[in-house]
Amino acid sequence: MNVPVTVYAEMTPNPNTMKFVANKYLLITGDSVEFTSRAEAKGFSPLAEELFNFPFVKGVFIAANFVTITKSEDISWDFVQMELREFVKEYLSFGKDVLVMMPAPKPVEVKQEDNQPTKVYEPSEFDEAIVALLDEYVRPAVENDGGAIDFRSYEDGVVTVIMRGACSGCPSSTATLKGGIENLLKQHIPEVKEVVAEAM
Repeated sequence: MNVPVTVYAEMTPNPNTMKFVANKYLLITGDSVEFTSRAEAKGFSPLAEELFNFPFVKGVFIAANFVTITKSEDISWDFVQMELREFVKEYLSFGKDVLVMMPAPKPVEVKQEDNQPTKVYEPSEFDEAIVALLDEYVRPAVENDGGAIDFRSYEDGVVTVIMRGACSGCPSSTATLKGGIENLLKQHIPEVKEVVAEAM
């Protein structure tokens, strides 16, 4: 028995990324997963694996009830949007697996100068407050744009976050980061001086 699934496409602030929203949950709330190649998705997300069969698909980000797809710059959405929307809709209609296993979080390597040890982040007294603020105020808006934000660390007044999905490499994410997130955190936690994004 096929459940009627509807999927609509929505532009994101990132011109190479489009969000395909379904009328059903793909992942439990709060979870999100991102793949940048078919090899990376193999064994974890059959949906992402199949999406990478399209030669123009460069990234797949799955969260809550949507899939954000990043395409190569040399092709217009006009040519591929309908095809992708139909593919996602059909895939979900047949109840196929979206994710069979959550990949282990990628170890985040901070590139240091030669022979420098990799940076290890110490937990701080502000971590919980920062995460709570991001979850309440920032995450819903970022997910709305087809992305995700993860807290990385707080050190000497600097909050480091990781932007994923549509937010990764998006021109307006820097403005969001500096304007919105930095101001929000400074208002609530005076010790915060700056917010920076770490590249994945």
